[in-house]
Amino acid sequence: MTDKILYTAHSASKGGRNGHSGTVDGKLSFDLAPPGAPNAKPGTTNPEELFACGYAACFGGAVDYIARQQKVDASNAEIKADVSLIQGDGGFSIGVVLNVSIPGLDKAVAEKLVHDAHQMCPYSKATRSNINVELKIV
Repeated sequence: MTDKILYTAHSASKGGRNGHSGTVDGKLSFDLAPPGAPNAKPGTTNPEELFACGYAACFGGAVDYIARQQKVDASNAEIKADVSLIQGDGGFSIGVVLNVSIPGLDKAVAEKLVHDAHQMCPYSKATRSNINVELKIV
């Protein structure tokens, strides 16, 4: 099978962590500030928050997809992503904890579902072997 591009997002950012970012079509537009910046304007965000939102949404889509394949009801699944900015001897990196809640599902079934979703999620694939991603069933 030949790979087929399903969608391409286009964004632009200027000024780094103290700048402005958004989608080229204008659907998203926001000012940026470093995490915990004391002089940050209200309403600013940072790359870690944006990555957390994207990963949680993408992982939720993977959970939905795998649940349908496994004929499991995960319609009430909620994904909370904690993305940490880490400074170490090798410079800066990020780490992720995905907290997955699937009310009404047996823990063993939920664990298998989350593991399988982690194998197919595009964000999980992109981060695999690059950063630490911890999965927690809550």
